[in-house]
Amino acid sequence: MLQDGQRKGGGWVKEAFGSKLGFTAIWLQWIQNTVWYATVLAFVAAALSYFFMSPSLANNKIFIIAVILVVYWGATFVNFLGLKTASWLTTLFVIIGTLFPGVFIIILGVVWLSLGNSLEFLQNSTSFLPDFGNFDKIAFMAGTVLLFSGMEVGAVHVAEMKNPKKQYPKAVFLSLIVIIAIFFLGALSIGAVLPAGDISLTAGIMQGLAELLDKFHIKWMVSIIGFLIAFGAIGGIIAWIGGSSKGLLATAKHGELPKFLQHTNKHGIQTHILWIQGSIVTVLSLVFLLLPNVSGAYFLLSALTVALYLVMYMLLYASAIRLRYSRAEVERPYKIFGGNLGMWLVAGIGILAVIFAFIVSFFPPSQLETGNPVFYTLFIVIGVIVFVTLPIIINHYKRPSWKEKNIKGKK
Repeated sequence: MLQDGQRKGGGWVKEAFGSKLGFTAIWLQWIQNTVWYATVLAFVAAALSYFFMSPSLANNKIFIIAVILVVYWGATFVNFLGLKTASWLTTLFVIIGTLFPGVFIIILGVVWLSLGNSLEFLQNSTSFLPDFGNFDKIAFMAGTVLLFSGMEVGAVHVAEMKNPKKQYPKAVFLSLIVIIAIFFLGALSIGAVLPAGDISLTAGIMQGLAELLDKFHIKWMVSIIGFLIAFGAIGGIIAWIGGSSKGLLATAKHGELPKFLQHTNKHGIQTHILWIQGSIVTVLSLVFLLLPNVSGAYFLLSALTVALYLVMYMLLYASAIRLRYSRAEVERPYKIFGGNLGMWLVAGIGILAVIFAFIVSFFPPSQLETGNPVFYTLFIVIGVIVFVTLPIIINHYKRPSWKEKNIKGKK
C-alpha cells in the first residue's frame, strides 16, 4: 500500500509541475523514512535495555548504535527473502508488540488517576500552552508532525469507496481522532508518574511503564513489556524497509534512476536500493556519538526527518492548487468542497501550517541538551539541502539508457 501511495503522491506532483519535482516528491518520501529508521531503532534499543533489566543502557551510545545496526540489517535481510515472509512477520510483531502494550499503558494511567493520585505533569505547571514567543521552546511541536505523516497514502483508496465524498472525510477525521487519542492518552499516562525533566525521548515509554508497574507492585512485568514493545517496533521496521523503497524502484524502472538501482533479486526485492538505504542508516547512526546525550541525537534526527517530509508536503499542497486549475476537467472520486475557493482555503492553511513547522524544525529545543546550537541548525540545514537537491541533480543528468528494461533476477 505504501509504495502505491508514494507513486500516487509523486504522480500528482509530476502532473502539476513536471517529472523533476515529481521524482523529488517520491525521493523525499523515501529519504525521510531512511533518516527515521535510526530514530525508531533507538527507541527499540531503549525498550531492549529494560528487557535486559538494565535501563542505563538506554543512555549508552555504543549500545544504541549496536542495536540500530544489528536490528536494521537483520530486518533488511528478512526483506531480501520476499514480501510474503516480511508481511507474515510484520503482522505477528505488530499485533503482539504494539496493540497490547499501547492499551496496557493507557489502562494503567486511567487506573492511577481513578485512585486519586496526583499527576506529575500538573506539578509546578502554570499553563498547558507552550510559549509561542520563543521558537526554541516550541521546537518539540515539529516532532508531532511524525504522528500524522503518511495520511496522504490513504488517498489512493478513494476510488474503492462506494461514496468517497462522504466516506473519505469521515475516514480522515476518524484516523485523526484515533491518533490523537492514543498518543495523547499514552503521553498523559507517562506524564502522570514522571516529572517532565526526567523523561527520556527514547526510553520515556519504558520509564513510565516501569514507574507505573512499580506503583502497582508488578514491576516484574517490565522486562516482558520491554520485549513486546521492541518486538512490535521491529515488525513495523520490517514492513517499512521494503515498502518505502518500492516507490523509488518504480521511478528507477521508469528511467529516473541508473539501471543499477533497477535491479531486483529472484523474489522481486530491490536489493541494490536496500543496500544503499542501509549504508545511509549506518552513517546516520553515528550521529549519536556527536551529541552530548542520546535524547539530543534522537531529536536531531527526528527534526531532519520532519523537515524533509514537510518539503514533500509543500509540493503536494501546491500541486493540489495547480491541478485544480490546469486539470479542472478531470473527474475525480473526491474533490475538496467549495470549488477553487475551498481548495485555496484547505491547501492554503496546509501550506502555512507546514511552513511554520518547517521553520520550527531548525531550532534546537530548550528542553534538551543538544550541544552546540550552531551545529544542530547547520546539521539540519545541510541535510535538507543535500537530500532535496540530490534528486534534482540526478534527474537533470539522467541518461536515456536508464529507460531500458531491467533484466529481472540476479545479474
